[in-house]
Amino acid sequence: MALNPTAVFDMATMVLECVCAALDQVAIELPGQPGCPCRACVVPGAPAWDGCDDPCGQDGAGGQLSVHVARIYPSSTFPAQDQTVLGLRGCMPPPTTAAELVVTLLRCAPVVHENGCPPGCDELTGAAAITYTDQATIYNALTCCLPHTAGRRGRRFVLGASTIVGPQGGCVGVEQRVTVALPGCGPCPGEESL
Repeated sequence: MALNPTAVFDMATMVLECVCAALDQVAIELPGQPGCPCRACVVPGAPAWDGCDDPCGQDGAGGQLSVHVARIYPSSTFPAQDQTVLGLRGCMPPPTTAAELVVTLLRCAPVVHENGCPPGCDELTGAAAITYTDQATIYNALTCCLPHTAGRRGRRFVLGASTIVGPQGGCVGVEQRVTVALPGCGPCPGEESL
């Protein structure tokens, strides 16, 4: 069975919604912690760092949250990538397709002041507190949400590294990788549905 054509996009959307909800929940629990940015979307490739300071109006949290697909690959023994030669027996895709997703959350970073002085320690410490809280929130969101995105047996996934990105261009943030197992569930092109 082939991969459902919308499976990768659907998974990226579920991850985005899960992380956004978790960020909003933490913002309620921790005064001063921003919630999910108004600019939150699935993007086609690595995100452009062009919205970290966009507050989207008076009530919106600044920054940008994005999910993109780094790669997909066949996997018979998830999460290992298959090296099996295909094409010898018609449409014989592996039982699992692995999708590596990247969650990126960017927020404003303290910058040099108008008089040329660097940001103060209080500003840097405040940005660090927000960034590290965002990092833990994204990690926890994926750990808690992903198992419930499949049937009773749960979703198989592997959390990758969570890294701090930036500061660069007035932005700083978190990049979290996660590889998710997507089962084949559709007919190969030209075959009838079962």
